[in-house]
This record gives sequence, structure tokens and C-alpha cells, in this order.
Amino acid sequence: MKKYQTVAEKIKERIIAGQYKPQSLLPNQSELAKEFGVSKITIKNALDRLAHEGLVYKKSGMGTCVLGIAPMLGRHDSSVDSISGLTAQQGSEHVSSKVIKFDVAFPSEDICQKLNLKSNDPVYKIIRLRLLDNEPFILEHTYMPVGLVPNLSKDVLEHSIYSYIHHELGIRFGGAYRKIHAAKPDEYDLKYLGAAQDTPILEVEQILWTVNGSNIEYSRARNLYDARSYTVVEIND
Repeated sequence: MKKYQTVAEKIKERIIAGQYKPQSLLPNQSELAKEFGVSKITIKNALDRLAHEGLVYKKSGMGTCVLGIAPMLGRHDSSVDSISGLTAQQGSEHVSSKVIKFDVAFPSEDICQKLNLKSNDPVYKIIRLRLLDNEPFILEHTYMPVGLVPNLSKDVLEHSIYSYIHHELGIRFGGAYRKIHAAKPDEYDLKYLGAAQDTPILEVEQILWTVNGSNIEYSRARNLYDARSYTVVEIND
């Protein structure tokens, strides 16, 4: 984890434990920076992350107020606009991956359109089962341009693709477009997620782009209807 993520997790643990009670103010950023031995920028990023999760509320001139754990928030839920990836969200000690398919091919017309590619630009075709604490959690169908993500390997796929992209390739994400909808189970869901023929599936379609504006990923992440939800926190500034 990055420093701000570590700090955010420690503050989150205190909120969950009741050390920081709902409606109370957190120590100011200078005090937190001194306690954790980090910069005020790191503290700001940590508090931004917690605000993004709906655990605290930052208001200019007021400080950072603890909201507590939202009663509707599940342990494995994710913010609808998070681009940190499953490993960063849940922790590498909890997440593992099983590679089901890993090929290089020329893209279909649909994938060309979604990734802004030419028909002779090769792409990776990846299917991975993401396991949480060794239990099937999410089934990912992913396409990435080979030209943008060179030297992708099975070893990388078994860990974190996003970590490889950020730390090995030095690529930063600019943002993502997502569509979330219900779907019927397919053959992969039946085999790898343990779905029955009538089990509803929640699917998140995503196009992810870099800070340079290049589309780097088109993916479909599928989970059983009751395994995970996606949340939105709205703040009235």
C-alpha cells in the first residue's frame, strides 16, 4: 500500500472500533501528520479517500467530521467511481487470481471502437477469476492493447495488473466510464462463480483511460447479485 492508503486504513480501523465516534471531529491534519510521521499532503490524501468512502465529511473551516460506518455499506462493497482495483481495495493478503484465459489476438470491430484501435492492433484477451479469501468473488473479462501494456505475463495476471501498469510501466489512469447492469449467467459464471441457471449477475462494464487520453482497458466484471454492491457518496458543497 501507499503511505496515504496505510494511514487511511488505520484511521478507518479507529472509526470502526469507536475510538473516533460519529459526529466528532478528527484531530487536525498537522496533528495527524505528526502522529503518523508523514506529510500533510499524505494526510489530505488519506482523508480524501475516507471521505470518498463516506466515512468522514470534510468541510472548509469546520475540519473533518466522522460520519461512521454507513449502515447500508457492506464489507466488500466498492465505490462506483473507484479506479484503484480489487487488490488495492481489499488488500493483497486477501485477493488472489486464477487465470482462465490469456491470449493475444486482433480485436473485433466492437473492441476496436471501445479502445480506439485499428483492426491490426493486437490486444490481450484475458479472463480471470478473482478470489477473496480463497472464495470465488469476481469474474473479469478484460481487453488491453498490447502496445500500451507490453510484456504482460501470466505471473502479473496472477497478482495485480494495475500495480504492474503503475509501478513497472509508469502509467497513470485518467478516469473510467462505467455501466452497471443486471445480467443472466453465462457458462463461465456457472462454472467459476457457482451460479445457477436463474442466479442474477451484477455486471460492471468499464472503459479505462490514461492521463494521456488513451483507452487502456475494456472490461466486464461480473459477480453474483449478493456478493458485492457499488456505492455512491454525494456531498453537498
